[in-house]
Amino acid sequence: MKISREVKTAVLVISGILLFIFLFNYLKGENILDSSRTYYALYDNVEGLAPSTPVTINGMNVGKVKSIAFNGDGSGKLLVTLLIDNDFQFSKNSKAQLYDLSLIGGRAVAIVPAYDNAEIAASGDYLEATVKTGLMGSVSQILTPLEKKIGLVMGEADSLLTNVNEILDIETKNNLREAIAELNATMKSFKGTSMSLNKLVGDNEESLTAAISNLETTTENFSKLSDSLANANLGQTIKGLQSTIENFDALMLSLNNGEGTIGKLLKDDSLYSNLDAASKELEELLRDIKLHPARYRRILSKKEIPYKPPTEEEQNN
Repeated sequence: MKISREVKTAVLVISGILLFIFLFNYLKGENILDSSRTYYALYDNVEGLAPSTPVTINGMNVGKVKSIAFNGDGSGKLLVTLLIDNDFQFSKNSKAQLYDLSLIGGRAVAIVPAYDNAEIAASGDYLEATVKTGLMGSVSQILTPLEKKIGLVMGEADSLLTNVNEILDIETKNNLREAIAELNATMKSFKGTSMSLNKLVGDNEESLTAAISNLETTTENFSKLSDSLANANLGQTIKGLQSTIENFDALMLSLNNGEGTIGKLLKDDSLYSNLDAASKELEELLRDIKLHPARYRRILSKKEIPYKPPTEEEQNN
């Protein structure tokens, strides 16, 4: 049977088209002759992820990212198609985790299997999309609040400098200059005083040495005196003094209680009253003797003188 030229041309054209389709899909990372499985994951942001990026399970390369496109529901989410060409089976509860490949950029997808004995994920299923925070993300999370704090500190520092500039007007600056100059002069004067003191100490070194020696001798003598006092029988002396003080306290207590002659003199008011009355009577007697000595001649004379009543003039006096 002879095949016509047209049939040969059609077969050649169809073969070329099939070869082109195969090569095109192969270059995109999809082998149409391979029994690969396809899974999907929805992400809010896939910056750094590109098609043909490796898909791993526990660090092993098991597939590639087939395509990245908007989900088409107006949510802005990105649909990532994962092409798995490995026979490893995992649960439909497994997660498709987006992670950083390196510090300089680039991302990949890792399938985190869930060993929960759930239903095996089938081709066309959607996996839960998660994002693993990388080093730069962690640093960014740390630096973001720190940046706000630094901004606040800088603002406060700026306000502080503004207030300082307002306080440090021309007059204040001049006063500060004068104060610094006076402080400098004081330090120079102190330096001169220190030098003079050093010179004075140097000139009187022998006298100071002698004074220190005398002080040491005095200290030794005082130490010996202290030893002598410590060795003296001070206990017996203190006991005697304590006994004397106790006796004196007993005497004072007795006087306060009106005991004894002195105590009665101090406490008995009647004795004082009697002495006061006797003193007054004695004073009247002396006054009467001085004014009327004739009344007492008979008593004072050695001879017996008959009593004569006083005259009316004497009585009036």
